[in-house]
Amino acid sequence: MRLAFLGTPDFAVPSLAELIAAGHEIAAVYSQPPAPRGRGQALRPSPVQAFAQTNGLPTRTPASMRDPAEIEAFAALDLDAAVVVAFGQILPAAVLEAPRLGAFNLHASLLPRWRGAAPIQRAIMAGDAVTGVQVMRMTEGLDEGPILLSETVRIDALETAGSLYERLAPIGAHLLPRALAELERGALRETAQAADGVTYAKKIRPSEARIDWTKSAGFVDRRIRGLSPAPGAWFECRVDDRLIRIKALLSTVEEGQGAPGQVLDDRLLIACGKGAVRILRAQREGRSAQGADDFLRGFPISAGVGLG
Repeated sequence: MRLAFLGTPDFAVPSLAELIAAGHEIAAVYSQPPAPRGRGQALRPSPVQAFAQTNGLPTRTPASMRDPAEIEAFAALDLDAAVVVAFGQILPAAVLEAPRLGAFNLHASLLPRWRGAAPIQRAIMAGDAVTGVQVMRMTEGLDEGPILLSETVRIDALETAGSLYERLAPIGAHLLPRALAELERGALRETAQAADGVTYAKKIRPSEARIDWTKSAGFVDRRIRGLSPAPGAWFECRVDDRLIRIKALLSTVEEGQGAPGQVLDDRLLIACGKGAVRILRAQREGRSAQGADDFLRGFPISAGVGLG
């Protein structure tokens, strides 16, 4: 099939690789424009753009797919289908309807739960036991189209957004060629999403990253794991007259009681509004992430300290 691929982060790279391996003709790869990355904040291409260019594929990085010139260029590609994986832009109807068979999205949740921008993070933050990946036909509504294929995945007790992201990406990548092959044969059944159980995975707000120790241990633990590795849930520890910001990147719930934010032992057991969390992985500003033991060797936090 003659395809356009629209994607931006590294989550989408395995999907593009699978479509290439399956023998599809990639007429164009669309990605978000280069953005400041790394310590020097130099403009760098997205992971999808970099992968496409390495493989000799034509790439486009429009600021908006609603630009009439971009819509005209997209239609001129004469596509069989478009495949979208975490592209980062809302596509207008003219783009969705241009390919012969339509446009299809790989979404990292079990729709209609967690429509929107941050389904992986929101699933962990909500304490969901399962999630998954689905291939859906795109419509103008936000993640409202019928489902073509899906696979369910359990969320582990120590799952972070990063680890779940890494597990779901290859699973979804394998689904896409299957869906397209069955679509081309006319053998694919499309199933409308349920009307009940709709939730929205809103984009993560910076204000959500600061840990509120007055919340229950379960809430705090899910927030830590759901925001790891980025943007990272954080707290502050006072050293002399300075407040040091520390990211908590992995945690687990344990028994414990004390004032919210109080350190209960010398191994990062922190009291919450109800119960306690033990931080298993942490990162100081300007430093690399470390397991708790290594972190404490360089930055000891003793029992009795109050964290902000």
